[in-house]
Amino acid sequence: MRTALIFGVTGQDGYYLARQLLARGYRVCGTSRDGGGRNAQHLQSVLGLTALQIYSVSSTDFYSVFRVISETAPDEIYNLSGQSSVGLSFEQPLETHHSIVSATINILEVARLTTRPMRLYFAGSSEAFGETPEAGATETTPFQPKSPYGVAKAAAAWQVKNYRESYGLFACTGILFNHESRLRPPRFVTRKIIDVAKRIASGSPEILTLGDIGIARDWGHAPEYVDAMWRILQHHQARDFVIATGEQHTLQEFVALAFGRLGLSWRDHVRTDESLHRPNEIRVTVGNAALAREVLGWSAQVRLPVLIDTLLSDDPI
Repeated sequence: MRTALIFGVTGQDGYYLARQLLARGYRVCGTSRDGGGRNAQHLQSVLGLTALQIYSVSSTDFYSVFRVISETAPDEIYNLSGQSSVGLSFEQPLETHHSIVSATINILEVARLTTRPMRLYFAGSSEAFGETPEAGATETTPFQPKSPYGVAKAAAAWQVKNYRESYGLFACTGILFNHESRLRPPRFVTRKIIDVAKRIASGSPEILTLGDIGIARDWGHAPEYVDAMWRILQHHQARDFVIATGEQHTLQEFVALAFGRLGLSWRDHVRTDESLHRPNEIRVTVGNAALAREVLGWSAQVRLPVLIDTLLSDDPI
């Protein structure tokens, strides 16, 4: 039985990854700032209290990271921790940098100092690219981030590459484009759209207020993307991969589809507000996951219309 340790297990990706790894027969351990908190307890109740061990760990504290890796002796480490909101990163740039970059270095350093072989995955982000080429960003596209979050993800990805090349660690970055599920927190715009649209369809008179609806993103489905994480660590060679659908859609298209599925015209219920614009917004991001398709046998199956149907669904997660 292989052991996987997931830093940030109580987030969206942590839940889906833990569920998939348990189904594959792994012993799964996870970390949270408060291992006995409500989110951790809920996750254990869903996945099984005895199946998932959750430890209280601050990833920015080296000893805390060292202790949990020593105790769990993982074969695979998935680093999904850190402040995850692009918008919030403009308000909390230092916390964003520290929670992503310092935490990643701590994990890499413990792995470097540990004699036990292990494979490391870092959750990179398309935000590191900034604007992307029309054909989609690949693994060789330069990083040109436009937010504190993107800067932190780019810096951490470079640290992963440096440790891989300098110390021979099996350390990889999955450069994931936007991927959604019903587990997204309310502060994410996709969750906001879905929640408000459903309330309006149920009779609420409210108006959905958004920022720039002309931006375009490459949206995928989170459960498929965590499968790509696992595949990256099963490959015989440590390398980085772009994970994306290869399709771009504007936020207006997302809104129109969500409201249309509920029998509503989005123009009757949506307003835009320039005060919600970010200081430095990326206009278009789209990824090219050809390498993942060729090497890992992975490709996104869920496209935007089906994704929105899933987000609107009341079926169990």
